Amino acid sequence: MSELGEITLPDISQEQIEEVIRLGEIIVEGRFVDASNATLFAYARHQEINVPVIYKPIAGERPLWDFPDGNLASREVAAYLLAKKIGLSLVPYTILRDGPFGVGSVQQWVAVDDQVDVVDFVQSSPPTLRTLTLFDAMINNTDRKFGHILIDSSGSVYGCDHGVCFHADNKLRTVLWNWSGDTFTPSERELLDSALLACDEIGDLPALLTGEEILALKQRISTLIENGKFPEPSLDWPAVPFPPY
Repeated sequence: MSELGEITLPDISQEQIEEVIRLGEIIVEGRFVDASNATLFAYARHQEINVPVIYKPIAGERPLWDFPDGNLASREVAAYLLAKKIGLSLVPYTILRDGPFGVGSVQQWVAVDDQVDVVDFVQSSPPTLRTLTLFDAMINNTDRKFGHILIDSSGSVYGCDHGVCFHADNKLRTVLWNWSGDTFTPSERELLDSALLACDEIGDLPALLTGEEILALKQRISTLIENGKFPEPSLDWPAVPFPPY
């Protein structure tokens, strides 16, 4: 599907939206044909309320040579749980649940502001993107494209497509290098401390990531704390996704 038209969330509380996503029937409306894995636009329908979502069934994932273990859907959920645990609203509500094509990740739809040019927005270096940049460094995001940065009409920023994160090897690849080498602020250091604790406090994490990935996550956060600054592009790994959009 190429044209979705205007899609909005129902006028209900966030708590109710999450309930519908958890309990509702998943009704698929179409597929994003440009996505490399099955990425379906759908509605979660519960008690006559429809909530737009993105449904990514595990059965529709293509095997990746560098992510041989687990599945992408679980990593999508792990990214949401970590962000939520440390108090960041950067990842839309995401769960692992059954749907018409089997178990997959189901993520709350974000209605983006079409008037915002994402490339210009990134180049303006807003503080929210600095926080997303730090979060990506924690989770080792290997595919932060411009198209994976969502800005809604209120100016809130979200990151999506976290299926290729948490690799045990350092593979950070992103369009967000604005703060490369900058020293962390006190609040950013506190965020990293919270994230390190969260690795042991999120009970579902061992079911979503491999033991090696969890150990690497903790080591990566510890290294960020020790270095005290944003990472710089690696000479051993492409710094920017291709294509970057």
